[in-house]
Amino acid sequence: MSLVFAGVCSHAPGITGREERAPRELRDPFYAAYDRMRRALEDSRPDAVIVIAAEHFANFFMNNMPAFAMGMAESYTGPIEAVDWLKVPKREIRGDPALSQRLITTILDTVDVAYAEEWRFDHGIMVPLHFLDPQNRMTVIPANINCQGPPLTPLHRAWAFGEAIRRAADAAPERIAVIGTGGISHWPATPDSGRINEPWDREFLGRWARNDRTAMLSYTDAETYAEAGQGGFEIRTFIAAAAAAGGPGQVLHYAPIPIYAVGCTVATMEIA
Repeated sequence: MSLVFAGVCSHAPGITGREERAPRELRDPFYAAYDRMRRALEDSRPDAVIVIAAEHFANFFMNNMPAFAMGMAESYTGPIEAVDWLKVPKREIRGDPALSQRLITTILDTVDVAYAEEWRFDHGIMVPLHFLDPQNRMTVIPANINCQGPPLTPLHRAWAFGEAIRRAADAAPERIAVIGTGGISHWPATPDSGRINEPWDREFLGRWARNDRTAMLSYTDAETYAEAGQGGFEIRTFIAAAAAAGGPGQVLHYAPIPIYAVGCTVATMEIA
């Protein structure tokens, strides 16, 4: 069929784990935007959703850190985090190994992607699914870009991965959705946790919404680390989603929420 939906969203654990500690005037519009994205995703009637995330050493560590990986399992479980901390119930998420294998086979024509038949989801996938698939009805195919273990996946390769996902989706008879999930500026698990660089975030989102490939790929990791923290490396997931979609984006919501420790973002993108 083709790619039928593309979007991006934040996944910081505080979004669910510290829900009640955010001011309602900040929290409610963010959750409302997530609900708007959920309805748009459901309206696209996807047969499967590829979630491009930044994995947090839950499955891949420095003894084996692929630049790209995709899931090829019958089902996945998550979250790995304690329920009373993340406040997301544990569940089993349906996969589709045959579809995963076909997509991966096509992607391998241009991008070397690892694959895994075992994958435990952490907050990077489970927080978005908590909002976007609350009834646990969707078929999910996880995809990971190395945003955490240097040497990081280069930005231009993240773009190439998104293009490869688009080619694979367009070659499949199923209806495929893509969601990129990560932070923009944030400093997780550091003394600067809760710091948010709003001007940097808005500049990046402007480049993303224009789907300006050159501007998005012009960041260096040194600049990103200085201005957006190590969490800013997750722009790779947004870049891959933009490459897959091909069209301009619409930011449904952006607001810094310090208690959530991230600039909270929900956005969708036209499929070119």
